[in-house]
Amino acid sequence: MKVLLISGSPKAEGNTAQLMQECARVIEANGIQAEVISFADRKIESCTACGKCSEIGECNITDGLNEIIQKLKAAQGFIVGSPVYFGTARGDVMSALQRIGYVSRNTNRFLSGKVGGPIAVARRGGQTLTLLEMLMFFLSNDMIVPGSIHSNRVMARLPGEVWKDQEGIDTIRHFATNVANLVKKLN
Repeated sequence: MKVLLISGSPKAEGNTAQLMQECARVIEANGIQAEVISFADRKIESCTACGKCSEIGECNITDGLNEIIQKLKAAQGFIVGSPVYFGTARGDVMSALQRIGYVSRNTNRFLSGKVGGPIAVARRGGQTLTLLEMLMFFLSNDMIVPGSIHSNRVMARLPGEVWKDQEGIDTIRHFATNVANLVKKLN
């Protein structure tokens, strides 16, 4: 059993990346494999709605997202973390989610029944809208999203500040535990 995590930050050691690594640590402590993929060195393009995925079984755009999709097909869980930019998720995070969802919907609905959810990181505000924006991906693709002790958001700006928001860290750890436990129960 495995959970795939995406760090949607352009900073390899930024707050979102640190949170995804902590989620992976918690998931692995609960007996499930975890892999974090960073968007720090990737250029993810937007979906063009060409529909070719229904013919070829993968996305027609060759920017590395198909490799992530293959890993996601084999995983039982999926967590996506994004920093908040002007009140919403980073554009490339949403581009990736839209393309992943499009491929799933136009092939064999491989996302259906997978466990996971979104995490948002921001200095001050916008986390709620970001979470809702990303949550629509999970709900629209028939995925299972467990709860936590609060919404999956952490307050931080400069790298490392994420550890100052103890309530946020506790919430994320609880969420990661719930994802691991639900994956085990379902598989």
